[in-house]
Amino acid sequence: MSSPIRTVTVEQVNAVIADAYSQSNHLLHILYALQQRFLHISHEAVREVASHLGLPISQVESVVEFYSFFYGTPRGRYNILLSNCTSCGYMVGDENLMDTLCQRLRVVAGKTRADGLVSIDETSCIGMCDHGAALLVNGMPITRLDASKIARIADLVETETPVANWPAEWFRIDDNIRNSSLLLKNDFAAGDGMRAMLARNIDGTLAEITQSGLRGRGGAGFSTGMKWKFCREAQGAAHYVVCNADEGEPGTFKDRILLHSHADAVFEGMTVCAFVIGAEQGFLYLRGEYRYLLPQLQAVLAHRRELGLLGSSILGQPGFNFDIEIVVGAGAYICGEESALIESLEGKRGVPRNRPPFPVTHGYLGQPTVVNNVETFAAAAHIALRGSTWFRAVGTEKSAGSKILSVSGDCAAPGIYEYPFGVSIQQVLDDCGAKDVQAVQVGGPSGTLINPVKFNRKLGFEDLPTGGSFMVFGQGRDLLAIIVNFAHFFAHESCGFCTPCRVGTTLLKNGLDKIASGHGTQYDLDEMKRMGALVKRRSHCGLGQTAANPILDSLQRFPHVFEQRLAHSNFEPYFNLDGALEEARQVTHRDDAAAHLK
Repeated sequence: MSSPIRTVTVEQVNAVIADAYSQSNHLLHILYALQQRFLHISHEAVREVASHLGLPISQVESVVEFYSFFYGTPRGRYNILLSNCTSCGYMVGDENLMDTLCQRLRVVAGKTRADGLVSIDETSCIGMCDHGAALLVNGMPITRLDASKIARIADLVETETPVANWPAEWFRIDDNIRNSSLLLKNDFAAGDGMRAMLARNIDGTLAEITQSGLRGRGGAGFSTGMKWKFCREAQGAAHYVVCNADEGEPGTFKDRILLHSHADAVFEGMTVCAFVIGAEQGFLYLRGEYRYLLPQLQAVLAHRRELGLLGSSILGQPGFNFDIEIVVGAGAYICGEESALIESLEGKRGVPRNRPPFPVTHGYLGQPTVVNNVETFAAAAHIALRGSTWFRAVGTEKSAGSKILSVSGDCAAPGIYEYPFGVSIQQVLDDCGAKDVQAVQVGGPSGTLINPVKFNRKLGFEDLPTGGSFMVFGQGRDLLAIIVNFAHFFAHESCGFCTPCRVGTTLLKNGLDKIASGHGTQYDLDEMKRMGALVKRRSHCGLGQTAANPILDSLQRFPHVFEQRLAHSNFEPYFNLDGALEEARQVTHRDDAAAHLK
């Protein structure tokens, strides 16, 4: 039975906008408030938001269309999104948990049920890869899904039990720290790093960061000290500090742990950076999938203000003024790219900018901006406290310090492992209890896929750099299905700005689908190699430049995975024309030989 259509008045829309605006004037925050209140963002709401913020209607409308967690049509009161990641995805063995839930709740995936009660869809990795199959219900994560829990979820939805009254243990997310080194082993008291920083002064602090050899922990590995120095020297009306907490790479969840249990170190690292570059405003850009961490993070910020570690004249230092605002994303992997993140901070679509100029000279609002990720700022706080010599005592000559890994997949003990740089792939596999391993994806889908012959390689910028994802695949896995999953991810997450990525990722996805379905030929493999090289070479930003990596790596190191699925050596089209005529045969009630192409 359909529920009556609720009429939403302009007055109601404006009341929500005004209330949200009183807390934060950021566009994403206001749109989220509307989404929560009305379960979608209507054209009327878009017009009112544009009017209230003084923005073009087209800009607000394009933002709503861009982000996966904003909807132009109503979602259910229970909005359920199941992760489709290879580690925390809804496929458990041979069972499709999303299909099971849809059947129990009598809803079609991607649609809202007629009575408006529930909607179910899939989403990209939600960062719960060490907790098994997972979903988000109204933004709250539930992990360790199985058929029994899915049945209970369906019952709770049908009885309209408020999510707040669901079993509390379902929402407990453990850190699962298995191995600790520099950052996770050492205690960090709020303010200690900043007091050491003030004792050194600006030049001394920058020197320690530079001499430590700290490089960005997102994978690219640019010198943190040099980045801060360039920003400090850049001319601008204001300088800004931005923490990139939008870890959307499938198989990555280390930032979740740092934000949950080490937020003081992260915020302290941001404040150290602000002291060095002369910034008074900082932003932590939190991925939408981690919104559930927001109240806790806000509490940490409030406590730091009470301690005099944020605000005006920090720790009694005249002129040292700095505060941090948290902006929550809305489901867009591309916003992990620093210039796309800045665009999102400015209330726009998260489309990467042309570079140069770089953010250190022209970043947020066109002003000098430092963008570092969560782990980098946490490391900077520890260096400010303990010094560069302490940091350089571990690691390698070109890769100082430690690296935090998100280990998931086919292993006995998935979780967080922190090692000095230079650790071998085999050592990590041994420690996490991985047996009979077929392949390891280092750095997530955009990283490097390696076979057992390469398990002696070392993690470090001089060998195998990584943002932190470490995905293990045993011999029982269908590796082609894994690569297909990655290809679908990149095609879905392409921002659409440049043709090589927008079109190329789709063609790669289609080619893999054809091979996986048993219709591929050697011609298709050759085309994928050619297309992969083109996408890698011609794409605008890092997403496109790395989107073909898992395909090219697997073609090189696991050719048998493709060859055993090839239909024959001749050309076969993507489109099954005879299959497409099936509907016509049914309508005409014909199934004779003349009704078939073969």
